Amino acid sequence: MKKSNDLKNLTEEELLQRRQDARKELFNLSLQRTSGQLEKPSRIRELRRDIARANTFLRQQQTQKKEPAR
Repeated sequence: MKKSNDLKNLTEEELLQRRQDARKELFNLSLQRTSGQLEKPSRIRELRRDIARANTFLRQQQTQKKEPAR
């Protein structure tokens, strides 16, 4: 996933898609971990952080929509 600066410019739909893709990959990696086939354990940590990053930007976009213009 992209870094924070790149995620700021994405639409809500793109962020939701990236979060969904990361969750699917995280699920698959957790299955690989339990079966002992995981090659890069650090990827799990990266995905968890990517999901959190996407959630943060989604939440920011939602709060900006709700705030009245000043």
